[in-house]
Amino acid sequence: MDGNKQTPDFDQTEHQHIRYNPLRDMWVLVSAHRMKRPWKGQVEKPSQEYVPRHDLSNPLCPGATRANGMVNPEYDSTFLFDNDFPALQPDAPEPGVSDHSLFQTKAAKGVCKVMCFHPWSDITLPLMQISEIKNVIDKWAELLVDLGATYPWVQIFENKGAMMGCSNPHPHSQVWASNFLPNEPRLADRCQREYYRDKGVPMLLEYAKQEMQRKERVVVENEDWLVVVPYWATWPFQTLLLPRRHVLRLNDLSNEERQSLASIMKRLLTKYDNLFEISFPYSMGWHGAPTGHQLAEDMSHWQLHAHYYPPLLRSSTIRKFMVGYEMLAQEQRDLTPEQAAERLRNLPEEHYKTKADKSNLRENAKESK
Repeated sequence: MDGNKQTPDFDQTEHQHIRYNPLRDMWVLVSAHRMKRPWKGQVEKPSQEYVPRHDLSNPLCPGATRANGMVNPEYDSTFLFDNDFPALQPDAPEPGVSDHSLFQTKAAKGVCKVMCFHPWSDITLPLMQISEIKNVIDKWAELLVDLGATYPWVQIFENKGAMMGCSNPHPHSQVWASNFLPNEPRLADRCQREYYRDKGVPMLLEYAKQEMQRKERVVVENEDWLVVVPYWATWPFQTLLLPRRHVLRLNDLSNEERQSLASIMKRLLTKYDNLFEISFPYSMGWHGAPTGHQLAEDMSHWQLHAHYYPPLLRSSTIRKFMVGYEMLAQEQRDLTPEQAAERLRNLPEEHYKTKADKSNLRENAKESK
C-alpha cells in the first residue's frame, strides 16, 4: 500500500484499515476481506438493455412533447433546455430573518438545465464517436462560462441508469447553477486551500504526479489526462479524472485537451461497461474553481477534476449500499482501491457491444457464402 511502509504481518487485502481523504478531510474504512462473505442481500433487476432509438413518448427525443407542452426540435447533436421541474429558480423570494441560530434559512436561487448528448436514445457516451463526446465537452464549457458569469457554482453532472435515479433512458446530463456554494465544493475548496497554503502546490496536481509515479491505482492515461481509483475511494469502482497540468475550470482547456479528454472518457466508460457487460450505472460530475464573483479572486489552490461514482460491487445485479455504519459512523468499502484499479485496467478497450456486432457481421458473412 503506497504511502505507508507495511509491517510484515499486514496485508491490505486481508486486514481492515482506514485511509484518509484529503479532499474531504474524512476517513474511509477499507475491509477487503468482506468480499469473501456469501451475498444474501438485495439483488437488483437486470438493467434494461433494449431501448428504442426514437420513441415520441420519451420526452428527451427529437420531436417529442415534454410535460410542459413544449415540443423538442429535431436536433441532430446536443440539445439544451430549461429543466421542466427545476430544483432551483432565479426568482425565489428572500426568506425572513431567523429568530434563533439553530434555525437558519438563506435564499436559494439558480437555474437548472438539461442537455441531451445525442438524438438517439439507444446510445451512451462510450458508444458515441470521440468527436461527438467533444461536442458535449464544448457545450459543458460554454455553459460554465454563461452561467458562471452570474452564479458562484455551476454543477455539471450525469446520472446514468435507473439504479442512479435516472428516469429517462436517453443520454443526457444536467447543469444546476446556484447563488451559493454547495456543501461538497465548499468542503473541497477549504481542503484544497489549506493544502496549498501549507505545501505551496495544488493538492490534486501533486496527487496526480504521485499516482503517475506509483501506477498501481491508474486505470487509463494519455498525454493530458489521468484516471485513477483514488487512494481514498469509497464506492467500489469509483474513479477520479485529473488533468496533468494545472487547470482551474473546464473552459480553460485547450482544444487539444478537450479532444484528449473525449478520448479518455470513452476509454474509461468502455471499461466500465465491459466490467459486467452492461450499460454501467454511475453518477458523475465536474468540480472546478468557483465562478461568479469569485472569478476575480485567486483560485490557484483549485484543480479541475471529475468524480465517477458507480454503485455496482460484485456483479451487474449486486450493488454497494451506503447505509447503517456508513450513514451513522464512517464510509466503508469492500475491496481495496488497488484491486478495483487492476480489474478496470485489465479490461479491453473495445466495447462488448461493438465486439458482438463485429462477431455477428462475420457470422452473417459466412452464412451468405
